[in-house]
Amino acid sequence: MLIRYLALILGCQLVGETINVASGIPVPGPVIGMVILFTGLIVKRRLPKDLEVTAGGLLKHLALLFVPAGVGVMLHVPRLADEWWPVLLALMPGTLITVAVSALIVQRLGRTTISEEDRV
Repeated sequence: MLIRYLALILGCQLVGETINVASGIPVPGPVIGMVILFTGLIVKRRLPKDLEVTAGGLLKHLALLFVPAGVGVMLHVPRLADEWWPVLLALMPGTLITVAVSALIVQRLGRTTISEEDRV
């Protein structure tokens, strides 16, 4: 049963990649596939337990997906050494904005949760 949901996840990614290549929109195929899967779950109005287990297994080993990216960075160390300033200027504002927006979201969600608990 779990292989069926793994096939579903990979199928959504394949459809997303196909849409990306066919349309040329600047959104990665896996993101499009994730939106397709999410839309399907909203329409179905429930999360199948086996899909949850399959996705949890993938997430448990998510760190393995960063190995190719780490190898890619290591292969380009000389280029990073030459262009560290533009890389820093690109990464720092994005990181700071992400942290700030995440903090605001957590703060607002915390207030919502607390105010709902106070009502009960």
